[in-house]
Amino acid sequence: MLDKNGIAKRIAQEVKDGYYVNLGIGIPTLVANFVRDDIEVEFQSENGVLGMGPFPFEGDEDADIINAGKQTITTLPGASFFDSAMSFSMIRGKHVDLTILGAMEVAENGDIANWKIPGKMVKGMGGAMDLVASAENIIVAMMHTNKAGESKLLKSCTLPLTGVGCVTKIVTNLAVIEIKDGAFHLLERAPGVSVEDIQNATEGTLIVDGEVPEMNI
Repeated sequence: MLDKNGIAKRIAQEVKDGYYVNLGIGIPTLVANFVRDDIEVEFQSENGVLGMGPFPFEGDEDADIINAGKQTITTLPGASFFDSAMSFSMIRGKHVDLTILGAMEVAENGDIANWKIPGKMVKGMGGAMDLVASAENIIVAMMHTNKAGESKLLKSCTLPLTGVGCVTKIVTNLAVIEIKDGAFHLLERAPGVSVEDIQNATEGTLIVDGEVPEMNI
């Protein structure tokens, strides 16, 4: 199975030349480290940055340059900084081609829960609700099961929803899965992971159509 960097590396294959991409907090922030050098991509952060680069090496951090998760970042030549009003105008105006988010739960119909666990203190949902309401191409980066070994790919979410019927694809430590027609469709499996392993780790309806290839990462 994949680690967090492996998930990010696989998702980077979904990033196309000329894309404007928003990276959510957690595993999605790692995607910028694995995008091909021969394509041009603009990474946007909802706190007001366009043109993010990879994470800085230790000692090269600038505490004033951060992403929405308050992690220090680098910027590429031509990067720009702006206020939240401008940032969310980009998002709500559908100028972002791909949104990559983390999640605590995803349902087989594309619902996503990624901002709140009842009873636990959170600072807020950040830009997640705007992102899922506005984006047409949403990929979720997540572990397939929680720490107790319970599936996070469910028939229906149990946590407060961030968005309804919006997720198009999921990349986990076990598989690449597309959501369509109200079900999970298995596209690829992680190296060394069997289809049976993925079926056992998926609570929601999982469609397996023919031979399922291993991820090429």
